[in-house]
Amino acid sequence: MKPEIVATLNAMNKNIFGLWIVIVLLLAACQESTVTDASQNTESNQQPSDFVILALGDSLTEGLGVPEDHNYPAILQQQLQQQGHSDIRVVNAGLSGETSTGLLNRLDWVMQLQPDLTLLTIGANDAMRGLDLSLTENNIRNIIKTLQKNNSAVILSGMEIYDNLGREYVSGFKAMYPRIAKDLKIGFIPFFLQGVAGQPQYNQADGIHPNQLGYQVIVENNILPAVINHLTIINHDK
Repeated sequence: MKPEIVATLNAMNKNIFGLWIVIVLLLAACQESTVTDASQNTESNQQPSDFVILALGDSLTEGLGVPEDHNYPAILQQQLQQQGHSDIRVVNAGLSGETSTGLLNRLDWVMQLQPDLTLLTIGANDAMRGLDLSLTENNIRNIIKTLQKNNSAVILSGMEIYDNLGREYVSGFKAMYPRIAKDLKIGFIPFFLQGVAGQPQYNQADGIHPNQLGYQVIVENNILPAVINHLTIINHDK
């Protein structure tokens, strides 16, 4: 090969190598910038003085069919503020159609919210699918243990289902919740829909999901007393 060609190829190789270094450095800088920006956003959104209550569950938590300011987490936020708890922030992490398995799988992401207290309402969709009760119970136990490991207190809401799945399944489903709460030493609300289930004036047309009035009853009679009791126990000042 002629000396002139060799020299040209060597120069091209050096230029290409230099270009790759520039590309790698640019990519690294972009990645670092993205991570830094995400960290900055997280830090700017966090309010260390807030006491975070995480409402975790399915459509009953999300508030399917009602305006965002009339689901139970939003009403709970309003009620707590009216009682002088201005530093408490209630976060709605409900997801329609969620099963206990689905919730367990997304729990690591949810934990980024660093809740001080988690209100857990899950299992209804498991029952609607006729899933094995042992699976549901194990999932709920693992969810609670993960929350506890991340320094979140937990209040579990019990659920009940219709008799069309058979008496043994129905009774086993109901009995599962107090057993879990007792074993894991957590707060317990015997029935999330107490005073609302089976009452047409408090439910949407499907007879399953509460309407705005129903959520008001749920918060005032079921959720809020349990939360206030927990705040009293831990001596959380207004």
